[in-house]
Amino acid sequence: MGHIRKRGEHQYQARWIGPDGRECVQVFKRKTDAENHIKIKEAEVLVGTYVDTSQKITVAEYARQWAAIRPHRPATAARVKSMIDTHIADTPLGRTRLSAVRPSLVQAWATSRAQVLSPGTVRLLVQVLRSVFGAAVLDRLIASNPATRLSLPRSEPGRVVPLTVAQVQALVDAVPARCHAMVIAQAGLGLRIGELLALRVQDVNFLGRTVRVESQVSQDGKTRVPPKTPKSRRTVPLPDFVAQVLSTHIREFPPAEDGSLFTTTTGKLYRQEHYGARIFAPAAVKAGLPGATTSHALRHHYASVLLAAGESVVAVAERLGHENATLVLKTYGHLMPDSEDRTRRALDAAWASDGQVTVKTQEG
Repeated sequence: MGHIRKRGEHQYQARWIGPDGRECVQVFKRKTDAENHIKIKEAEVLVGTYVDTSQKITVAEYARQWAAIRPHRPATAARVKSMIDTHIADTPLGRTRLSAVRPSLVQAWATSRAQVLSPGTVRLLVQVLRSVFGAAVLDRLIASNPATRLSLPRSEPGRVVPLTVAQVQALVDAVPARCHAMVIAQAGLGLRIGELLALRVQDVNFLGRTVRVESQVSQDGKTRVPPKTPKSRRTVPLPDFVAQVLSTHIREFPPAEDGSLFTTTTGKLYRQEHYGARIFAPAAVKAGLPGATTSHALRHHYASVLLAAGESVVAVAERLGHENATLVLKTYGHLMPDSEDRTRRALDAAWASDGQVTVKTQEG
């Protein structure tokens, strides 16, 4: 039961018991204000909306605690930690007590980030911050999420322009001989870079003409870890040209003891960063490919070839290991062949009856 204790002239301590059983205290100049405060706090305890505003933890401190207990994959955990350290911890928002944060402060933070980061990166940061504040609401450290309504810069991703077969072939010629099959396999199987580097000879069924994706290489290149999502575990068709290149690669560069197909000259797995920065990027420049071309462009090439051949969006999503077809349609929809003609034919068919247009223009 709450009560009031007078401490000197014009000082009234409102005392009440929080949901954790601890006694809480707040000082008021008027007895009436202290009494009303006790009533509010006791009502919040009863209905489950009580918030402990005495906590001194800052946004950055809580964000780090939140990140430490999330079931993130190692790569995701490293990325989230970097976001918190770089874009939250050293800002006025990060140094503010969690219970003192107002939506205006979060908006100011988002605006400041938009001045130095791309719209897409700002949105990723905001997603992380919203999750942090959402957890704080559940922990009853704040009453509501101050990051729910923010004005963010519009994100207008550029259209994917896939590499042509000739450009992929130029890339093959530009990488070391040991990596020829890596480029062909990624372009012909649509694998993520981590999935490509983890590929083993036992994953390739030459007779059944399929490849089974079971794992990907960790960021440090030391171990194999589960693929990105449950849908990422998949079986993809093995085209003849990829099978021929892999057969030649196995003959010239025998697999490691554990079956690894693609290893360095010392027999170790490639690190994703090393392969991307030291091998792929220089080769892309040498091949005259567009600036900032990464190995992910080979997945774009794969998807574009399938769509151009009339493969369904659902099938392409399955081949790529996506959770749903929406992302494929959003990313590659403009590459689907004859989409404008199909639109015209569909509308003409709907508005025509027995060869006569149902809506006639007036003469004169």
